[in-house]
Amino acid sequence: MFTVYISYSNSINRFYVGFTNDIERRLAEHNRKKGKYTDMGIPWILVYTENFTSRKEAFNREQFIKSRKSKQFILDLINSR
Repeated sequence: MFTVYISYSNSINRFYVGFTNDIERRLAEHNRKKGKYTDMGIPWILVYTENFTSRKEAFNREQFIKSRKSKQFILDLINSR
């Protein structure tokens, strides 16, 4: 199973959209300093998930969400649950 996820950082007021096959590991990676973009947003909290059976489906959904380039679209997704 693959999970499309949206995490949020209150400290930088940003969302991060991604997909993974291990959501707990991925969130832990985001919250560990490693010299990457997500370091400045620690702590990241998980605010939305969608599950898919294939990597391709998850990748396509991630790309669709990112292609909207809209914070409002992301907020609407989160609030739809």
